[in-house]
Amino acid sequence: MPYRKPGTLLPLEADILGAVASCGQNGTHGFSIAQALAEGEQSSRSLVGHGTLYKALDRLRVRGLLRAEWEDAATAETAGRPRRRLYWLTAAGVTTLREAAQPQRSLSVGEAPA
Repeated sequence: MPYRKPGTLLPLEADILGAVASCGQNGTHGFSIAQALAEGEQSSRSLVGHGTLYKALDRLRVRGLLRAEWEDAATAETAGRPRRRLYWLTAAGVTTLREAAQPQRSLSVGEAPA
């Protein structure tokens, strides 16, 4: 498995954060996130399977970038479907998404970071 620098996001993870952010404050479920990724211009359009998505969602949750809760059982029962796990961006997720959206500027040799 390739080494990943701590704190960095994979392109798929950045796309997931963007998809969750675009779904608003009511929370969104995994299938809705998958649809947003498939319809978007993101590099994640080639998402192979939902297993990949849910592993990435869990990594983001463990890192504190997403909050996840199971929806109310009565809501799911009324809708005639199984319960869904809903996801929201945390404050850290919002910050990370903003940082990921900023273009990276390369430094010249000897130049100090701003």
